[in-house]
Amino acid sequence: MTAPQTTRLLPQAYRPLFAHAGFRRLLPALAASDLGDGMSVVAVAWLAIEIAPPGRSGMLLGAALAAYALPGAAGALLFGRWLRRLPAARLLAADSRIRALLLGCVPLAWALDVLHPVLYVALLAGSSVLHAWGNAGKYSLLAGLLPAEQRLAANALLSSSTSASIVIGPALAGFLAAAVSPAWLIGLDALSFAVLAVQVGRVRGPSGDAGDAGQAGRADGPPDEAAAPVDADRSAAGLHLLRKQPELLGVLALTWFFNFLYGPAEVALPLHVTDDLHAGAGLLGLYWALFGAGAVLGGLAAGALRRFPLWPVTLTIVAGWGLALVPFGLGAPAAVTLACFTLGGLIYGPFTALSYTLFQDRTPAAWLTTVLAARSAALLTAGPVGTALGGPLIALMGPRGVLAASGIATVVLALVAAVLRARTGQRAASRLV
Repeated sequence: MTAPQTTRLLPQAYRPLFAHAGFRRLLPALAASDLGDGMSVVAVAWLAIEIAPPGRSGMLLGAALAAYALPGAAGALLFGRWLRRLPAARLLAADSRIRALLLGCVPLAWALDVLHPVLYVALLAGSSVLHAWGNAGKYSLLAGLLPAEQRLAANALLSSSTSASIVIGPALAGFLAAAVSPAWLIGLDALSFAVLAVQVGRVRGPSGDAGDAGQAGRADGPPDEAAAPVDADRSAAGLHLLRKQPELLGVLALTWFFNFLYGPAEVALPLHVTDDLHAGAGLLGLYWALFGAGAVLGGLAAGALRRFPLWPVTLTIVAGWGLALVPFGLGAPAAVTLACFTLGGLIYGPFTALSYTLFQDRTPAAWLTTVLAARSAALLTAGPVGTALGGPLIALMGPRGVLAASGIATVVLALVAAVLRARTGQRAASRLV
């Protein structure tokens, strides 16, 4: 089937995108890197379990998962002064090359039998240090490459690729880990970023200059600022404004603790599979694939929830996710906990969209980007810090105990937030009397 015939099979809104040679080159490479990252959700955790010293798997697993995310948060905050003026293509290419090189060292070190836990964590940390900037470069590059009226369709394709990788990647990694070491799966992730780096170098903007597409086409407006890494000055101004807005500060605190309490569960699940269920990577991949499928469906349902009061719906989501984790601590069989994890993904799916909507509704338009930058700066640490804490907690409580404790603490968080919300509303009403 020829390219024009294939294009005619696409919905009308997406057909003009494939008239751009640069977009046609980038999309498969971006999809491959998304799939590689989806596989790494299982591979990074499983390899940590395999190489951990006896009795230290929880600690190494927490450190590895934190290393795969926390340096990216630090890089977003620390390197803005030097990186925010670089062309988008150079940012994306630099991140892709670093990830390809350092993640590629993981299977090499494993094959040479020198993959010490400290080296493993260091390689993961180094690979993620520019990832927030690479993600920003990706969206900015497409914003400069495409006309304004085609950006929404392009962003929808990228979002669909990310969602699909959450479903397919872990399941595929679980299947392949039965035949090869997870180190080789991380190597496949590295290879996908090497291909992406090459393809980014081949992209030419409207001016005809390779690698400068992200700087072209800006006359019709800047790219979506929500995709950019955090600007430190803007974040400081936003935090100053938030201190004067108790409701927004409450939304931010709720989201931070929700993400923080999710972190230990992410560490405990792989060890629950190995230590409690005595199963392999295939089952871990199935857990994450079902969670991803539920989250995709839940995210699509977010629009329908807009009719209801946002605060009660948001608190219900927090409590519902916590309740979905409790059966893990009760020793429920795998079939039951798989169903709970799927339901948890379905419940969790709309949370981010609703949280952003609360900020959009309660923030003056002139301050919205400033407040959202502050939100991003505050939340960058929540998940990685919770993940790092997961290792020590597992040593004390075991995987089942951590999963149950994470769930119960999340339910308590929702109840405390509901009480504080009710009291705030009563005080506001009394001032009007």
